[in-house]
Order: sequence, then C-alpha cells, then structure tokens
Amino acid sequence: MSFQKEVQERIDAIAQNDELKTSAHAFMKASVGPKYSYNFSWLGRPIIQYPQDMVAMQELLWEVKPDLIIETGIAHGGSLIFYASILELIATCTGNEGEVIGIDIDIRPHNRKAIEEHPMYKRISMIQGSSIAPEIVARVVEKARGKKRILVCLDSNHTHEHVLAELEAYAQLTSVGSYCVVFDTLIEDMGEGAYPDRSWGLGDNPKTAVWEYLKANSNFEIDKSIHQKLLITVAPEGYLKRTR
Repeated sequence: MSFQKEVQERIDAIAQNDELKTSAHAFMKASVGPKYSYNFSWLGRPIIQYPQDMVAMQELLWEVKPDLIIETGIAHGGSLIFYASILELIATCTGNEGEVIGIDIDIRPHNRKAIEEHPMYKRISMIQGSSIAPEIVARVVEKARGKKRILVCLDSNHTHEHVLAELEAYAQLTSVGSYCVVFDTLIEDMGEGAYPDRSWGLGDNPKTAVWEYLKANSNFEIDKSIHQKLLITVAPEGYLKRTR
C-alpha cells in the first residue's frame, strides 16, 4: 500500500471518529477566548492563524503553484509574508513565479512599514480600501488579468453580508483546480454569544455566507478532506475547491 493511500485511509477514519472530533471541537472552543491564534508569527511577523491551517495552506500552494494569491485582510501582514515565502520556495524548486496581493480597509502605518521592509515584500503588493468596494474589486480583477493559476483567501470582515459580497467579487477569479479559502467559518460552530464584542456571530458569519454562495454556484465544492484531516482549524467547510 502506498503511503498516500494510507494517509487517505487515516483521514477517512477520522471522519468517523466522534471522540476525536469532539475533543478537537472542545479545544477550538476553549482556545478562542484566550486568543491562542495570536501567539504565532512567520518570519518575524504576527500571523494570527492556527498552525494547522498554515500547514494546510502550504500544501495547497505546493499543489496549485499559483502565480497570484489574493488575500482580503492584512492585519500585521504575517499571512502575506507566509504566502510570499512559500511562493519563493516554489520558485526556487520549480521556476514557477508567483505574487501576493493583499487588500485591507485600514493598513496601519507601522504594519505597512514592517511589511515593506521585509525581504519577502518583493512578491507582495497591497491595496488599502474596502475589499468589496467596486473600485477596489476592479483593481484586483485587473491585477488578475492574464494569470493562469489564482488562489483566493478571504479573511477580513466576518459578517455574512460582507463575506458573501467578497465571494461574489473574488471567487470567480479562482482558477479551476485551485481554492477559494474562507477563513473563520468556525464562528458558526462556537454557539450563541461567543463573540459579544463583534458584529458577527451565530447565523451571521463566513460559514453561512459559504452556504448561501454555494446554493447558486456549482463551480465550487467544499473539500471536506482538509477540515477532516486538520480537526484544529478556523475554516471548517471553508476550503472551497473550484472544480469547473
């Protein structure tokens, strides 16, 4: 039996392991309040992600080898640096060149300065403005023109309305065989009152936006094998693969 087949069998078994899934969910619920995801960095920049999702993303980047990654939500820039560094490795290994574009409504000066001074900035460009504003969408669409392999990451405002608008604006740019990754779908699984100081919560979050978007868009399917494999992830049902 090949190693990859063994891996797939283990992932399939996890999907049936209720004890393990319950334990993972308990950890996720317990870790959100203490801001566990804020404890990590990538090449010196805070990334505000769970390590498991970072590993999943590098697997996808190696599989897709995108020439463009579109990310909404920049914060401290750790994800931009992470994606750019993986693209740098891919270029070294295969010659496939790629770049990252980040969009954020408020790129704070100290974060912009740190990103622009980072060695990986050579593969990064940033746009300040609302990710769903028509003029911003138009700039990103123009940036994507001529690119053959595009991967999209949505991680800004987490309300249903905003994420659905982002999906409608950017998911279509995803190339066939690549992914549109919607982060923080976990919010729907945290229960009522888990985010009292936020404008999103149960019934109004990225996962409900994904469900709504997929009702009218058959070009994507949820790659369940990813969240089944990870268990610890902020994006359950958020790894959307474009199949046609």
